[in-house]
Amino acid sequence: MTPFDWAALVLFAVCWLGYEPALRLLSRRFGTLNQDMQLVRHIWMSAMVRREIRLVDSQLMGHSINTASFFASTNLLLIAAVAGILFGGEAALRGFAAVGAEAVPLPLLEGKLALILICLVRGLLDFIWSIRQLNYTLAVIGAAPETDSPERDMLGRAAGDLLNPALASFSQGVRAYYFALAAAAWLMGPMWLALGVVASFSLLIWRQEGSPAARAIRRVRAALESDSGNPAPPPQ
Repeated sequence: MTPFDWAALVLFAVCWLGYEPALRLLSRRFGTLNQDMQLVRHIWMSAMVRREIRLVDSQLMGHSINTASFFASTNLLLIAAVAGILFGGEAALRGFAAVGAEAVPLPLLEGKLALILICLVRGLLDFIWSIRQLNYTLAVIGAAPETDSPERDMLGRAAGDLLNPALASFSQGVRAYYFALAAAAWLMGPMWLALGVVASFSLLIWRQEGSPAARAIRRVRAALESDSGNPAPPPQ
């Protein structure tokens, strides 16, 4: 590996590992989309336990599980494709390199494919954990009493505490796609890896902080806090 490859790889690691700390720092100063959605979901679950008919809540949860399952299935196919090249022997690697990847020694090409594979595997694990937590949340929804009881508020908070990390895991799985794409840019050279990871990191931060969706959810959060008096949950 050249010094440029090492520098780009270090930049990749810094951006990947530093994204969560950077997001927590931003959430303390300005608020982020993920943090605002935590409050929205808590209020949703608090309203859910007070409804007599929870058909809409069940349908929304089913949609979330189907979406996570779709991403997990797609991720598994991508993992199979990359692993097939990586472990398919020298002929598979040389055939892949001939398609358009940068001309590099085979061990370095294996390292580039391994980085893509690591990103995809991490994303798959996040999607699987997200699906499990969503199923736990469904069980809490099903267990919520139909009549008024002192346990309603506690169950609503518990459901919110399950739903938020479930969808946080889903977000982490989607984020792995961004970094997998940046890792794939390394196939064309270290400069492309550096550009790809900076672009992915910047795009993720912008979508959390300055995108139209983030601004809209910030207004929704303000309206919900004003209407219900619910305090914002602490950043996770």
